[in-house]
Amino acid sequence: MKQMLQNLKTGETQVVDVPVPQISRGSALVKTSASLVSAGTERMLVEFAKQSLVGKAKSRPDLARQVINKAQREGLIPTFEAAMNKLDQPMVLGYSSAGTIVKVGPGLEGFKVGDRVACGGGGHAVHAEFASVPQNLLARLPENVDFESAAFTTIGAIAMQGFRLAEVGVGARVAVIGLGLLGLLTAGIANAAGCQVLAVDLDPKRVELAQEMGAHKAVTRDKAVEAAEVFSNGKGVDAVIICADTKSSDPVELAGEIARDKARVVAVGAVGLEIPRKAYYEKELALIVSRSYGPGRYDKDYEENGQDYPIGYVRWTENRNMLAFLELLDQRKLDVAPLITHRIPIEEGEGAYALITGEAPHMGVLLIYGEGDLPQENRIPNLAAPTVRVKPGEILALGVLGAGNYANATFLPVVNKVSGVAPVGIVSASGTSAHHAAQRFGFGFAASDPKSVIDDPAINMIAILTRHNLHTPQILEAFEAEKNVYCEKPLAINQEQLEQIKEALQKEDQPLLMLGFNRRFAPLARQLKEFIDARQEPLFAHYRVNANLLPADHWLMDSEVGGG
Repeated sequence: MKQMLQNLKTGETQVVDVPVPQISRGSALVKTSASLVSAGTERMLVEFAKQSLVGKAKSRPDLARQVINKAQREGLIPTFEAAMNKLDQPMVLGYSSAGTIVKVGPGLEGFKVGDRVACGGGGHAVHAEFASVPQNLLARLPENVDFESAAFTTIGAIAMQGFRLAEVGVGARVAVIGLGLLGLLTAGIANAAGCQVLAVDLDPKRVELAQEMGAHKAVTRDKAVEAAEVFSNGKGVDAVIICADTKSSDPVELAGEIARDKARVVAVGAVGLEIPRKAYYEKELALIVSRSYGPGRYDKDYEENGQDYPIGYVRWTENRNMLAFLELLDQRKLDVAPLITHRIPIEEGEGAYALITGEAPHMGVLLIYGEGDLPQENRIPNLAAPTVRVKPGEILALGVLGAGNYANATFLPVVNKVSGVAPVGIVSASGTSAHHAAQRFGFGFAASDPKSVIDDPAINMIAILTRHNLHTPQILEAFEAEKNVYCEKPLAINQEQLEQIKEALQKEDQPLLMLGFNRRFAPLARQLKEFIDARQEPLFAHYRVNANLLPADHWLMDSEVGGG
């Protein structure tokens, strides 16, 4: 399938043929019909990628500080190599799309094959012909909503959350500063909720569009203060929602000028936050920074594991905001058609990014996808790789399961230097990282289904580099296929899995199994062993282990995935 990818090292954005992703528990495989290119977030990512290393460090000092801290803990060379590996990984683009469910994973509730859905979430609702999307990031489309309109749903949910934080009702006077996609959708939502809307932007054309789409008053920045005075009958507006994208703090300053006493100012867009104390103090204004599209955002249990929040305690989650936006579209209270300026086939996707980073006028840029079926063959060949013909005993024909950070930064660079090993195929659940690793390390093909490697007769050795909960079942599958296995530690994450492997190893003519306890081969470890072997007295050993602190939400801390 075709997918848009961004290389953070080179800055190149391109359409690439990658395997269709596997669907995980509680997810659906969606055939994309349309996806929206964000002229704000995605433009920022593309421009960041095109910068030099120094430029990247200056624009993201938070990431630069992480690199410095890592260098202080682990040394300069390992840190540099880790940073370069991270930049080398392809970054998937897109977070707002719509399409049709073609497969459902185990545990998915409330959806079936054939359902038309809107999809949200970075890494899920990507610019690709097929996407694996978890339950709480799916929203079923009402009958009257087409795919192109539904592709705006994630941006609409962001606007919806900003409006909710303003805490205004029917008849309230609301100012919206910044009339890009986000601002125009916010103005439309406020209008649909019965508010009086004052729309403000630097660009006269956007001001005109806001007026055409129903704003009660729309003006350029230089006329905003005077217009707000008249618009609010001299009292100031009840709320200001800032949807601009600028490093300047001017939108925050303007909000302070035009707001009434005790009004709310909601920053939805990425703007400067140097707050003029005098105005905010004298009016006792409340400034709130909106967090994306609602409660649940950045919560792995909600977004990836399908754990919803009780409606009695959290009325508007990100998913319920998505559904509310779709209802406005369905009821014709909001129309996004006037916002669509470009429709670009996915095959020409690079042009969309040239557009949003260039000077040509644009607003809603959609990527459009064809009507093709789900591919039967999910292996993407690497035409640059040599053909491998296996002769027993002469060569290790390697298949790899897992293409994450450990595989790319540690395991594969070492294996690539070893003679007598032929890289045949590599698999990752997303398909994207496997494709990148295949190109980088010369594998013959990339895939997303482990069976593509396990059942390949050309492969006689399988390396398992996946997450810990998958190690035991993949070892057993490889044994069934009579493949030798190298498994990165641990062998199992519970006693039951360990017993399964023990039982399998009792069978006659069982393939070989090796576990990646690599420290025993380190030069200092071998010297230590020789020293200990020569002792005459009982051994008393004191260990001090230096290991980095893992975040509480890291997958290794999950008892069902990493072992805890």
